[in-house]
Amino acid sequence: MRKFLLAVAVLSIPLSSSAFAQQQGRGTPDEQKACTRDVQRHCRSVIDQGDFTILACLQQNRSKISAACDQVLKTHGQ
Repeated sequence: MRKFLLAVAVLSIPLSSSAFAQQQGRGTPDEQKACTRDVQRHCRSVIDQGDFTILACLQQNRSKISAACDQVLKTHGQ
């Protein structure tokens, strides 16, 4: 479960901005909640492979993820 929460947190961290990542640390609870089901539904098989793998999975399944999760990705440049 800890890895899962960490993986969801990466959704709020833009890959290109370490300064932002240091300020935010983790996504807001609402951002995490927006993508939790999508990670469980579409990326369960890669949860143990690291945060960036989960992010890539969500991007690959973009047409299937919820509008809320899609908006989180867009908001953070993904």
